Amino acid sequence: MTVPSSTLTWAQLRDLKCAELEEAADGWGKASNRADAGRDRIEKQLLTGLRETQQGAAADAAVRRLRQMGRNLQCVYTECGLVRTALNSLAHEMRAQQKVLRNALDDAESLKFTVHADGSVTYPEGGEGLIDGKPLPGGTARVNTMPGLLPPSGLVAPNPNAAKAQDIADRVTKAVRTAAEIDWRFTRVLRRLKAEEGLKVPDRTWTDAAGDAAAVRDAARGYLKSRIPHDAPPAARGEWWAHLTDEQREEYLAVYPDQIGNLDGIPATVRDTANRDNLQLLIGKLEGRDDETSHVRLAGLREIDRQLRAVRGTGDPPMYLLGIGDEGNGRAIVAFGNPDTSRNVATYVPGLNTALDTGFAEGDLKRVRDTAIGARYYDSSTAAIAWLGYDAPQLPDGLRTFAVAGDGRAEQGGERLNGFVGGLSATNENSDPHVTVIGHSYGSRTVGAATQFGDGIPGADDIVLVGSPGAGVDHAQDLGVGKGHVFVGAADHDVVTKTPSRLQAAAGFFGLTALGPPGAHLFGEMADQGADDLWFGRDPASKEFGAQRFQVADGPSLISGEGISVDAHTQYFDFGPDRDTVSANNIALVVAGRSDKVKTEESR
Repeated sequence: MTVPSSTLTWAQLRDLKCAELEEAADGWGKASNRADAGRDRIEKQLLTGLRETQQGAAADAAVRRLRQMGRNLQCVYTECGLVRTALNSLAHEMRAQQKVLRNALDDAESLKFTVHADGSVTYPEGGEGLIDGKPLPGGTARVNTMPGLLPPSGLVAPNPNAAKAQDIADRVTKAVRTAAEIDWRFTRVLRRLKAEEGLKVPDRTWTDAAGDAAAVRDAARGYLKSRIPHDAPPAARGEWWAHLTDEQREEYLAVYPDQIGNLDGIPATVRDTANRDNLQLLIGKLEGRDDETSHVRLAGLREIDRQLRAVRGTGDPPMYLLGIGDEGNGRAIVAFGNPDTSRNVATYVPGLNTALDTGFAEGDLKRVRDTAIGARYYDSSTAAIAWLGYDAPQLPDGLRTFAVAGDGRAEQGGERLNGFVGGLSATNENSDPHVTVIGHSYGSRTVGAATQFGDGIPGADDIVLVGSPGAGVDHAQDLGVGKGHVFVGAADHDVVTKTPSRLQAAAGFFGLTALGPPGAHLFGEMADQGADDLWFGRDPASKEFGAQRFQVADGPSLISGEGISVDAHTQYFDFGPDRDTVSANNIALVVAGRSDKVKTEESR
């Protein structure tokens, strides 16, 4: 970056009152907090009361106006918070350069040197000549020059004060130049933090806000982000957050909602606050793009936003946004019920073809909400979480998707899942919460991978695998919770639960079994495995695997007179008419800690 020539002098840097910048930041912080309190009152009190007591066109119009006002206040909260952090960061960086300058000036004073307005430093005579023993003359040190140093003839020694003066001149000049660059960097940032004219915040404002947040993050890169303990365990992250001041927390939430909102070990209510704000920034960011991926992701984000707004303050169970992001196929972690206060906490991991789109926002979230509601029937202190924290394989590649993805995506996702559940265990307020991890489809392979890191999934008591192509292990005992606490649902018409093993698929592809007895014998030598092997290992529903298989409906056939249907693979969680209520209820019983009531069936 080219910094314009600055008229900043070392005297101005020395006399700069950073405390005044911090006082201004406090004022912007108060404005941000007031906007946040106003928004909170609208969403938790006014809208709730209006919906409960009023009906009709007038009430609907009032709700729309209140929601618009809440959106306006959210924008005020975000932008004022960014101004506060920019000013605090400016003061923080300027104070550091003041310290460098003052140290140089103190050294000059102690040596009786004179620092001039242009940064040059005059030093007195010193040392002695090698021939006559007289003191060597003084001089003036300037940046990039070394006056006072005579050619090294071997007969004349340099004035020892010259090098000291040059060092002081260099430090003074560097402090002033660095301060000028800091001043220009923050001037550009602050100039772009402008409010939209009028009383309405249009959608483009959130696109601008996303850019504003990115600019402040870049400018304040050394002020906050480097202190976030990304490499610490979840419990240590929670301790870090607990020991921050209220002002520090507000600044992190304003400038780094994406970092704080996705940091395992941070309280759920804090993550929810951060992610709701980051959700608006992501929507604004994607609204400015024209590609298909952005359009699909934007639709998913908007549907999540719609649901959050619809149930805020009135939801039963309430929703918490524990993670959101646009990396990979998209990230979203949504809880129904507070995972920090609930005795029972379940995490659902989706599988094949899941991405941040309307399919996830409408389908997967409904599955988890239904599971939470079903489990709360048995124990009201229950939360269920949809965890889209990895990139699942995508259709339409079918079985080839498994071949391409292999175990890699599950391994990567499993490590993240392990950390996420560890964070839940660290933040839960109960002494011994009941933790269930549910894997559906390829998600069951991801859950299996998560159990193989460290000592297993932290705090997990029960594991549920449904529609599984294999969990990557051969025995339920290998999942780390005891085989009596591994529960499997496999519909007879669910083709994913009957995917062939990799070698079986390869044999079919190369036609080994069509070669008659020699080919069959060769394939048997290659595979050396039974009929209970699937793509990712032994069939979890098999007797040899050793899990508790629970009752599920057969589901519709893949091919019938009505065409092709994969409902048998997707209906495990569905309550309601013509759905697999038996399976959904069995899952709810496990989640609620009532697995002794689960209806089991014979293993394959």
